[in-house]
Amino acid sequence: MTITSDATPELPGEGSVTDIAPEQALTTTGDEWWRSAVIYQIYPRSFADANGDGMGDLPGITSRLDSLTDLGVDAIWLSPFFTSPQKDAGYDVADYCDVDPLFGTLDDFDRLVAEAHARSIRIIVDLVPNHSSSEHEWFKQALAAAPGSPERARYLFRDGKGADGSEAPNNWESVFGGPAWTRVTEPDGTPGQWYLHLFDQSQPDFDWTNDEVRERFRGILRFWLDRGADGFRVDVAHGMIKEDGLPDYTPPAEGGSMGGAGGIDPETGEQIELPSAPYWGQEGVHEIYRDWHKVLDEYEGERVLCAEAWVDPLSKMAKWVRPDEMQQAFNFPYLETPWNAPALRVVIDESLAAFGAVGAPSTWVLSNHDVVRHASRLALTVENPQGAGVGPKTPGKPVREVGLRRARAASALMLALPGGAYIYQGEELGLPEVIDLPDEARQDPTWFRTNGERYGRDGCRVPIPWQAGAPAYGFNETGASWLPQPDDWDDYARDRQEGTPGSTLELYRLALQLRRAHQLGLGGVTWIDGFGDDVVAFSNNGVTVIANAGETAVELPADLLDAEVLLASGTIEGAILPADTTVWLAR
Repeated sequence: MTITSDATPELPGEGSVTDIAPEQALTTTGDEWWRSAVIYQIYPRSFADANGDGMGDLPGITSRLDSLTDLGVDAIWLSPFFTSPQKDAGYDVADYCDVDPLFGTLDDFDRLVAEAHARSIRIIVDLVPNHSSSEHEWFKQALAAAPGSPERARYLFRDGKGADGSEAPNNWESVFGGPAWTRVTEPDGTPGQWYLHLFDQSQPDFDWTNDEVRERFRGILRFWLDRGADGFRVDVAHGMIKEDGLPDYTPPAEGGSMGGAGGIDPETGEQIELPSAPYWGQEGVHEIYRDWHKVLDEYEGERVLCAEAWVDPLSKMAKWVRPDEMQQAFNFPYLETPWNAPALRVVIDESLAAFGAVGAPSTWVLSNHDVVRHASRLALTVENPQGAGVGPKTPGKPVREVGLRRARAASALMLALPGGAYIYQGEELGLPEVIDLPDEARQDPTWFRTNGERYGRDGCRVPIPWQAGAPAYGFNETGASWLPQPDDWDDYARDRQEGTPGSTLELYRLALQLRRAHQLGLGGVTWIDGFGDDVVAFSNNGVTVIANAGETAVELPADLLDAEVLLASGTIEGAILPADTTVWLAR
């Protein structure tokens, strides 16, 4: 067995991260909290329901904060809780500066912030700047105003093609399926202009070349910062600027619905690059985030911005986290990498190099509210593009036991890497994707806009289980649930796993304790060779991490037999590391 050097590999792609001034090329080290934080995503609808109406709420989150303290997280990211008609589960915002009554009140938000801060947990607010709800006052004003008016200039209204304007301005498709344009009826009753909505027709896109839009969002940032928010996760952070002229574009069949470049080829470990869309990853977005960075600098403490930017290659994604822009960007190429050792080594190397080149930490993530839970995704046997979802008719459905085994191993690997890490609610319980949701229960716009061809994201959004045998598994006291929960989740419930040796919850708790004790988030990766192609092995701050992503067991080398096993995702007997198992060792 040989230990390789910690040299930085050559960056892939166009070398785009180098187009910053030399004096901005900061070191990747620092003591800011976000560089090594473990951030827990809460989907408010599905975390905890205090009033029993079947919809999770802010008081419910506050009531469960001690469980998050016990888990050991550093911050909470709250998916949207703003006033909304809920056509897209709150990602269609009607009022950016108030709490939807479904979730509580502004006083409830203030109480949540205070209680979280008292436990040294920071609060990240989910901001949705690409589009508003069609119920937003601005859009109502736009519909009532004339073409060319200041009210319409806040959004992307365009005249249609053809002699009578009856053809859409271009051929763009919505992320949720169907056309990305809807024609309006003018106040006088005649067919009128078209407006762009990259998502549902109830989510019109803002025109971010408009100064009034930019000033409004500065005010929104300050509103929540003034109330104690520690930062923002920015939804569709790569989509706010569109290419001049809005040219036609047909996306490749193999791409995900939110963009990106297809991730890593599992056979070669090479980055798969696809043509970029004229509405994703345009250079103009960076001017917006430099402006927002200045707003956050007005406040004491280390406030943060995190980008949801589905762009590839990683060298391009690193632009979002240059020193004067955002602090973090979700590492979607890592999330989309299969459970394959060569591919994992490539994406880890490329992540550390690309983000490190601009002085930023990499972030690591395996699940969120938009993708199939990794306890199921890692066991799928066919391609499953982001946004497609999994349902009863999906081919290659996962075997639950295989998915959980791989998820535990993948999580143990991820939490040992340097940088920040994101956990999606319920993954610490090993929750699988809910595949057998009845059609009549589904609520994701993707399901409806594709006429059931894509299942969408409901399966990862089902309310999580707290108490075995209780109504709604302790989500509330009434048994109501906005999405139906499976009838076999007792073993996943938190109370069933708490204190149980070998449970997924205890695996996560131990991993977070060890991560903090050994400062793994602030460490570095030194690769260890000699285990074969199916193994990922490295050291980080004195901890040796070995992940067997293959189908057969491997034997640990003799010089590690006397090492202390700090953590194992599965049962290890003697010197044998089983398939789909990760171990942390310390001499």
